[in-house]
Amino acid sequence: MARRTHPAPPAPTVVEEPPKGFRINREIAVGRHPLLEVFPGLDKLGTASRHEPNAAKRRQLHEETCVEVVDEDMWMYVAPFEIPKSFRRRWEPVVSPESDCIVVGQSHLRESPALILFLDIFHELRHVQQRKAGQELWPEKLSYVERPTEIDAYQFVVDEARRFGVSDVTLRDYLKVEWIDDAELGQLYEAVGVPVK
Repeated sequence: MARRTHPAPPAPTVVEEPPKGFRINREIAVGRHPLLEVFPGLDKLGTASRHEPNAAKRRQLHEETCVEVVDEDMWMYVAPFEIPKSFRRRWEPVVSPESDCIVVGQSHLRESPALILFLDIFHELRHVQQRKAGQELWPEKLSYVERPTEIDAYQFVVDEARRFGVSDVTLRDYLKVEWIDDAELGQLYEAVGVPVK
């Protein structure tokens, strides 16, 4: 067995926190609020500039998107303008026909780790951006992990998380959502370049 003549390189630093400057108003009341009241300073983050490089469009996105905090045990989603046919009898989301609104469960906002909320809000803002560009967020004939809009939104937040050192272990856990099975989860891992264990 050969002797090691040089010390092993240090392991990469793993960060399980959002980037510095990401803040959450965890005590905000149930109801509808401007995006930047719930996530103050979000517009100043480097992630926001990469998400929408055009400063005027970025400002408009942040000013016109609201957050509706609901007293329900749930994560985050973009409120549809009207209930899609595929939702009927299965789920009754908040509907927001006149404005772009991201819905978040109060317990999620108050209790979830800051990193998860960071990933979630930029994932949902990506969906708002996609819808503004004319993309369909809920195509009837595609499964969740086949939707180009989902792959794009997850890819964006995975790339951002890696930019500041989030581990693959954490990313795998983040992508493991309750409404997909193990085969679909593997498909999602592959689509966004997160290795299986």
